Amino acid sequence: MSLNLTTTDPLPPEGCIETQVEGHVLLIGINRPAKRNGWTPQMFRQLGEAYTRLEDDPELRVGVLHAFGDHFTAGLDMPSVQAALEKGEKIIPEGMVEPHDFGKPGYRRRSKPVVAAVKGICFTVGIELMLGADIVVAGEVCRFSQKEVARGLMPGGGATLRMAERAGLGNAMLYLLTGDEFDAPTAYRLNFVQKLVPNDQVLGEALAIAGRIAEQAPLAVQATRQNTIKAVEEGPAAAVADFPEISRRIFASEDWAEGVRSFVEKRQAVFKGR
Repeated sequence: MSLNLTTTDPLPPEGCIETQVEGHVLLIGINRPAKRNGWTPQMFRQLGEAYTRLEDDPELRVGVLHAFGDHFTAGLDMPSVQAALEKGEKIIPEGMVEPHDFGKPGYRRRSKPVVAAVKGICFTVGIELMLGADIVVAGEVCRFSQKEVARGLMPGGGATLRMAERAGLGNAMLYLLTGDEFDAPTAYRLNFVQKLVPNDQVLGEALAIAGRIAEQAPLAVQATRQNTIKAVEEGPAAAVADFPEISRRIFASEDWAEGVRSFVEKRQAVFKGR
């Protein structure tokens, strides 16, 4: 897929988050390559704004989180976030969609899927953001590390929840407690990553997956995503209990009627998300 990414020129020294719309897909780009995309408070705020835009715009169906430059992110820019961390300040304003998506009080959770495109270095918050996405495409030579313990921190963006969920307790503890690096094949083996491709194909593959999702019925996609997550977080019984209400909403939608028509007429459905 041919894509011309747009970027702010000149870039502010504290970095920024670039957004670009391709059809029903919102590209969300981490843009501070001179600092290996190290995260500043301004970048976190803009990331929250981008995820909130994805959630609230009815024309947007899928997000793709990616990075400018050679690396996804080296993690937090410690000097720029130190004061906020020590004071317990909320870097992302309350009321927004929280990009890590693990139900922090005061924040919204998104209903729409996100595909993460990861390359180069992916440390600390980078791992947590990709695990907060729904599908991860990674470059074959990625380097990963959840190294907060080496900086005197506990991972606070979801790694303590999701690494064990995906990889099992022992595998999670191995990397959470040592901060050791691991490679892309290991990330794939541990279920942190769903597809490995050459580094220069990461964004294209993520966009292809997002495009396929965007072709499906948006209400059904969102319901399927949320019910699957509920089963993981609250157990199968809680997810099953939602089936009747989900079915009621789906069967009352225009997209359901279009899905039936397209089946009868032997054509691809054109969904409207209503």
